[in-house]
Amino acid sequence: MRHARRRIVRRVARLAAVGGLLLGGTMVTRAVASEPPGPSAAPHTLARTASGAGADLVAGLGDDRTAGHWVDADGRPVVAVTDESSADAVRRAGARAKVVRHSMSELRSAASTLRAAPRVPGTAWALDYRSNEVVVRGDRTVSGADWSRLTGVAEGIGEFVRMERVEGTFTTRLNGAEPILSTAGRCSAGFNVTDGTSDFILTAGHCGPTGSVWFGAGEGDRQVGETVAGSFPGDDFSLVKYAGGKAGDDADVVAVGDGKGVRITGTGEPAVGQRVFRSGSTSGLRAGRVTALDATVNYPEGTVTGLIQTDVCAEPGDSGGPMFSEGLALGVTSGGSGDCAKGGTTFFQPLPEAMKSLGVRLIVSGGKGAAAGTLAPSTSGAAGAGASAPVAGADGTPLLARLTDRRNVGPGLLVVAGSLVALVATRWIRTEQDRKAYRRQYSATWS
Repeated sequence: MRHARRRIVRRVARLAAVGGLLLGGTMVTRAVASEPPGPSAAPHTLARTASGAGADLVAGLGDDRTAGHWVDADGRPVVAVTDESSADAVRRAGARAKVVRHSMSELRSAASTLRAAPRVPGTAWALDYRSNEVVVRGDRTVSGADWSRLTGVAEGIGEFVRMERVEGTFTTRLNGAEPILSTAGRCSAGFNVTDGTSDFILTAGHCGPTGSVWFGAGEGDRQVGETVAGSFPGDDFSLVKYAGGKAGDDADVVAVGDGKGVRITGTGEPAVGQRVFRSGSTSGLRAGRVTALDATVNYPEGTVTGLIQTDVCAEPGDSGGPMFSEGLALGVTSGGSGDCAKGGTTFFQPLPEAMKSLGVRLIVSGGKGAAAGTLAPSTSGAAGAGASAPVAGADGTPLLARLTDRRNVGPGLLVVAGSLVALVATRWIRTEQDRKAYRRQYSATWS
């Protein structure tokens, strides 16, 4: 009976090992056939695809029949339309439609009227596509008299202009992923760009005027570069030319803290509702969503228009830091209200507009000059932070994490190896048992 049980156990073990070989082989085959995981340290969303679909529908129907588009919680595009026939066209295209009263033309006309009114520092407004309103916000520095006058302008436009008071103050975030210092204060390095001859840091324009000299963090005695062009107010971007003309290694990586980074592969246009990430030298990596586009902010220093409005938090020192999503560069930090303890609103200068105005292009992974620099000269790493930041999920990912990633061949290879060990072990056990049985029988016969 004991021998019969042993045979059953050995047979089950062999069958399990063979099954493991088949399963592991299938896992390896599927992993090889699928697209490898990207190197970005930030989570992925479906916002780019949804945003593109919504933008195409809005462009096709026009501003008089639509009032913007956004990405809902399920990742599907939603388009605001002004009539049922447009709603039917949106649904046939596979998107969701929301019928609203006011078109994009009306919303933009309202924003133009607000811009033409006397400027009130401490106020901001943006087009809220989801509520089909223009939302005007005033911080605590706005006097009652100024708020009353602006309210009168809003009432003259129509009921779709909503007035709100907010805590804190709308300020530029002077003081990103990596810190750069000047006599004007501390800012953050944004993205590395090039004009084909020299490399630059693209950061916020309010960080300092042309001629500002920037140094790395730490001792502050190593010159990073000098501001050679920019625009603020009106826009909020500037170019810092590297002192040596070139950036260094890993120019396509932005730091996100803990020695890690995200590899940038291109530029993109954000969509309302899209999840985005911001990195800054004060508050590190933070996530949130785009809440509005084409926002106007009346900073104490002047008015900036065409900004991206988000609910990502930021603090002084984060100015100029990069905003990105899925490896696509979207903008650099301009300013906002609140902090990362209570939350708040943060505005970003769109990147494509800034690069077009400055005549530069982004240094990206795999492109010309992509391996030419980090956020600072290669002698000291990323913008004075020390060693250049490895990309999480690529060289910076531990071997065990890569092997156990179900999108890689690692799990399949582990299953195959385990099955082979089990198969060899059962074969060795059977051989030893047969050898012992033969010895017992031989000894009994000899006796």
